[in-house]
Amino acid sequence: MKRKLRMGMVGGGPGAFIGEVHRKAARMDGLIDIVAGAFDIDPAKSLQMGQALCIDPDRTYSTYKEMIKKESNRDDKIDFVAITTPNNWHFPIAKDFLEAGFHVMCEKPMTMTVAEAKALEKIVAKTKRVFGLMHNYTGYPMVKLARDMVKKGDLGKILKVVVQYPQGWLIKPIEREGQQQAAWRTDPKQSGAAGCIGDIGTHAENLAEYITGLRIKEICADLSTFVKGRLLDDDGNCLLRFDNGAKGLLHASQISIGEENGLAIWVYGEKSSLEWHQEHPNYLYVKVIDGPVQVWRRGNDYIGKKSPAAKKNTRIPFGHPEAFLEAFANNYTNFAETLIACIEGKKPSPLSLDFPTVHDGVRGMQFIETVVKSSKSSQKWTKFPK
Repeated sequence: MKRKLRMGMVGGGPGAFIGEVHRKAARMDGLIDIVAGAFDIDPAKSLQMGQALCIDPDRTYSTYKEMIKKESNRDDKIDFVAITTPNNWHFPIAKDFLEAGFHVMCEKPMTMTVAEAKALEKIVAKTKRVFGLMHNYTGYPMVKLARDMVKKGDLGKILKVVVQYPQGWLIKPIEREGQQQAAWRTDPKQSGAAGCIGDIGTHAENLAEYITGLRIKEICADLSTFVKGRLLDDDGNCLLRFDNGAKGLLHASQISIGEENGLAIWVYGEKSSLEWHQEHPNYLYVKVIDGPVQVWRRGNDYIGKKSPAAKKNTRIPFGHPEAFLEAFANNYTNFAETLIACIEGKKPSPLSLDFPTVHDGVRGMQFIETVVKSSKSSQKWTKFPK
């Protein structure tokens, strides 16, 4: 294609964290330009953000519905929209843009309910638009290496999966002190049925299923709200049963003092095991029955020989750390390559198709609802919906 993809954004106004991450990541590989947006529910703040991004004032909109209407009538209309709003807006915005003919990249969790997620899945199938879901941790090269090791049988049959995501930033009720990021995440009207489990527990669930290729079948969950007066959970512990008979543990917390962003996973097989930490993402640890611990290091030639996906999603030589922004960018680049192929009437490559989709969004909402249901139930195991 002889031009860059034209991206619009809904959300990500002044002071927003995740919207700015999306913008940096989308532009990293030179395939995408941000040309339009409805950046804030306050039209003045939307205009302020558009000015900061040097976007044409005529393409800085007061509402997303205005954006759809006016962009649809342009010869140079946007190719896709990135949705970076609080959770309660994801479904209506995605639905309306898809039905208007636009492709979509959406923040997670995808919707507020399983019913909305399944409805969106049908809309994506009907409209034949490309839909990406930003589970950014799947974009790390060493996560892709771990997945390919499991897929190639290096670990043998998977027996146990342990995945955690501890943070400590919500140990105090900062949502009542004007902290914007905390306020909407702890508000059921904006966040949904779960707090911590919806915000970061879904990342742990997605990472476990992405690396192992397994699907969670049953959950035994215990959710807690430790901060007095908080309306949603701030800590969760889950026992998992997978569809191959493997067992698992999933722990997510936002009241664990001293923890910053400690997403980590251990996968144990019959022949070997692996371990990966998001805070040290350039290293994958592989352990065997009778031998020393192996440390696989991002960027080396042996990584690409084992995993073409890890090689494709590596930008710089070994010893130069790649991390959070680059993982976001990897998902954007794969999404963009798929979208370009779609526009040109070509078939995307399997490596380009390696990004989370609407189906992952359905799994995430099923996970949230099953965990909440299990935590409220007196029975030990709650089945994951089909």
